[in-house]
Amino acid sequence: MRYLVWVLRLLVFVIVLLFALKNTEPVQVNFFAEHIIQDVPLIVVMLGAFILGLVMGLLLMVGALMRRRRENNRLRRDIDRLQERLEQSGQAPVAPAVAPETLAPLAPS
Repeated sequence: MRYLVWVLRLLVFVIVLLFALKNTEPVQVNFFAEHIIQDVPLIVVMLGAFILGLVMGLLLMVGALMRRRRENNRLRRDIDRLQERLEQSGQAPVAPAVAPETLAPLAPS
């Protein structure tokens, strides 16, 4: 399996390298306010756009990840609080519920 992963990595690297070598023509990059950069290799422009998209996507995910982390922490606190309350009441702990599918998975019909 490890060799297969390395072969796939090598294949992707070769494809990206060939793509980069085929896209070295200089292009003109136009920004706002008539700001122009001339003779930039096309692969540099494409790599910059890819990195910018990657950063923007990661920034958009940060909010959802933080909300999920806060919710997990809140639920852990609730579990701890409920376990302490159960121990203080002196009742026997309740066994966790097990879904029937985990004991005998449903077979397709």
